[in-house]
Amino acid sequence: MATFRYTDPVLPKSATGRTAEAYAQMADDFGIAEPAPLVALTPAPELFTAAWALLRESLIAGGDDAFGSGGTTRTERELVALGVSLANRCPFCVNAHTMMLHATGDHRVAERVLRGEQPDDPDQARLLAWSRATRTPRAPELARPPFPRAHAPAHIGTALSFHFINRVASSLITESVLPCNAQRFRAVRSLGGRSLHKAVRRTSTPGDALSLIDDPQPGPSWAAGTPVGPAYAALRAAATKGAGLLDEADRTLVEATVAAWDGEHPPLAWNALPDRAERPGARLALLAALAPYRITDEDVAAWKKPPFSDHCLVHLIAFGAFTAVDRIESTLAAHHHTHHAKEAS
Repeated sequence: MATFRYTDPVLPKSATGRTAEAYAQMADDFGIAEPAPLVALTPAPELFTAAWALLRESLIAGGDDAFGSGGTTRTERELVALGVSLANRCPFCVNAHTMMLHATGDHRVAERVLRGEQPDDPDQARLLAWSRATRTPRAPELARPPFPRAHAPAHIGTALSFHFINRVASSLITESVLPCNAQRFRAVRSLGGRSLHKAVRRTSTPGDALSLIDDPQPGPSWAAGTPVGPAYAALRAAATKGAGLLDEADRTLVEATVAAWDGEHPPLAWNALPDRAERPGARLALLAALAPYRITDEDVAAWKKPPFSDHCLVHLIAFGAFTAVDRIESTLAAHHHTHHAKEAS
């Protein structure tokens, strides 16, 4: 099973307060009692609950007629999660959401996408292409979102949720979803999905996760009027607190580098990456933003020294991750408004 690389998480048996409430919602609504990328955030409960809230309100509760949308399907939303995970090269999340697609009953779609092929359905193919393109600000697929305005909270919310979760997973846990990497076998993927079939088919009430958030704010306009907006705003507020762990020069370097990022995966010879010995915090945050799968034990050890704790490390990783998420969100929001303004005119 996935293991935690650098932190000692709070597991359900010892959880209290809102952490325990979030775990209870996960078991009921997600069907997975301890989703490892989220569990990795438990040293910082405010990050754990906000990340769960965004995932729940977009991926899990964002369908049917929850938002008056006429209904996105769980398959569509799982395709978005899978497309983002493929773009970010997150093996754990790719395998997990392939199994979740099996759970929806769309076994052929799950296996075709995992093999690098397109879904047979052209609408699903366009949605997958859009989700994979969300990493790249200038990608042409973003100019015309392949869904109506009413579906934006579910689809954009799911995409942003997994741009964050992918980075946390790649930074803080190992790649294996199942013992001995058993998920590499199609029969195991299918069986794992079938075990989650009932949970995927359940109807979840939108907004239940907002009870985990203090002082919910409306959030971005593409999510206006839905619980996805406050969930996104809560995660943004919790994640950006990690900026305080860096001095002004390091913070400026991280933010400026991500602002200029074109969506590409950095080269192996990444000359702009700060030196581990001289600027370990900036290095960790930039890796979390743009190449979290390249974080090493040495990178963490160079920074995580007293007084820094697990809580601090999770917040620093979250800050780097969300710096990239914010960059992506600004692009998606701009295309969303431009596209739908043209539709209305």
